[in-house]
Amino acid sequence: MTKTVYVLNGPNLNLLGTREPQVYGSQSLADVEQLCAAACVRHGLALVFRQSNHEGALVDWIHEAGRLHATGQLAGVVLNAAAYTHTSVALLDAVKGTGVPLVELHISNVHARESFRHHSYLAAAARAVMCGFGVQGYALAIDGLAQW
Repeated sequence: MTKTVYVLNGPNLNLLGTREPQVYGSQSLADVEQLCAAACVRHGLALVFRQSNHEGALVDWIHEAGRLHATGQLAGVVLNAAAYTHTSVALLDAVKGTGVPLVELHISNVHARESFRHHSYLAAAARAVMCGFGVQGYALAIDGLAQW
């Protein structure tokens, strides 16, 4: 049975490549999806790659991943919740409620940025937190999930 990795991206990540390239780099979200697909192929994993600017969609997708997790079909979730990392109890509750293995991911080093970015609601439920590796962090997160 092939396990699946969910890579979920939150608000404004659809603007990758054009939004603050000095912080987030010049690669687009489509480039990130290709990077994730290649990482999944290396590990024999299936990929579900999504982005939404809406918190409820992210919650719904975590619930969907949770149903796969309950049947042993999920390798894990890589979640770049973007600004929702610092504000969303709903995302925390979705992760806790489903028990999905989660890697919280940030492209930039959030600890070297504004102080409000230093707190994460998700970290309490994440198995790992990654930041500062640029978009390559996505592939590293998938490599980590493949080891669990």
